[in-house]
Amino acid sequence: MINAKIEHDGAGACGLLSIDLGALRANYLALCRRTAPVKVAAVVKADAYGLGAGRVAPVLYAAGCRNFFVAHFHEALRLKPYIPSDADIYVLNGLQPGSEITCADAGIVPVLNSLEQLANWSTLGRDRQTRLPAALQFDTGMSRLGLAPEETQEIVGQPSLLDWVDVSFIMSHLACGDEPDNAANTGALANMREVAALFPAARVCFANSGGILLGTDFHGDLARTGIALYGGAPVAGLANPMKPVVRLSVRVIQTRTVPAGTAVGYGGAHVTKGETRLATISAGYADGLPRHLSDTGAAYFDGVRLPIVGRVSMDSMTLDVSALPESALKLGSLVELIGEHQTLEDIANASGTISYEILTRLGQRYHREYLPA
Repeated sequence: MINAKIEHDGAGACGLLSIDLGALRANYLALCRRTAPVKVAAVVKADAYGLGAGRVAPVLYAAGCRNFFVAHFHEALRLKPYIPSDADIYVLNGLQPGSEITCADAGIVPVLNSLEQLANWSTLGRDRQTRLPAALQFDTGMSRLGLAPEETQEIVGQPSLLDWVDVSFIMSHLACGDEPDNAANTGALANMREVAALFPAARVCFANSGGILLGTDFHGDLARTGIALYGGAPVAGLANPMKPVVRLSVRVIQTRTVPAGTAVGYGGAHVTKGETRLATISAGYADGLPRHLSDTGAAYFDGVRLPIVGRVSMDSMTLDVSALPESALKLGSLVELIGEHQTLEDIANASGTISYEILTRLGQRYHREYLPA
């Protein structure tokens, strides 16, 4: 049960988002043990999956991480003050034209996904008469980002294209790494090996969270993990080996008892079948709790499941709390959305989505509590 002390923390917030930095550190070290002696990089894009890159990255650095990946260049600039200069920050989406000078001056490493990005980065290197660091990403079957096979052959046929680029890693991404039996994984691995054979001096960065669990063939020279760091299940359908990092509890705004036949929420989408005790809680889809939880999801209090009834609103949702003693909930009580009785995966499944989306949408209206590493 949520204790009284926690109930009075962040009294003006709609709820409490607890982020366990010790569990985050433990997850990173557990992944490192799986890949040893191969190092593990941390993906901290989208503000460390919504949990705060400025709090997450220093913990990972202290645990030994020296390679960090973000999606956008502005994320790299924001991250840089939080980690020492001996750590490398990579920009997965590469650079938009015009940001090359700032990137080079900041010592940030772009992931080059196209011949155009490569040409822009090479031109700056030639102008400065110095080889600039970069990773080269290759499309090994996802058709999302990376150099296409014909572009790869163009680089092989014109080695001068890399005269002003110091290739830190060649890399790709697994589209089905969370599905260990999917044949796309072995196909992507074969394609990655073909690329690596064309660049024998380059180090390989390939495995994501799911790929780490696929085995040593996928680890390359640097693995990189995202969702598993934050407690998400790296492989679909199997027991989650990671420690939970996030707990979310939301405050009660109001309770009431209504008779049978009462419409609840927008559109009267739910109608009570008998006398029902309801509790409205102070978070909704503006707080990262998807509308798809309407009439399917639940919250918990003292281990008791409290179904969501009616539609999830922007700032609130309503629970059927008839299973609780009448005095159990009051104004300001906290009910569990993610925690001991409902995992991140559980709420994602109830929402018809994935844990990544839940994490990155949680927003800033909760009181955030960081448990120490």
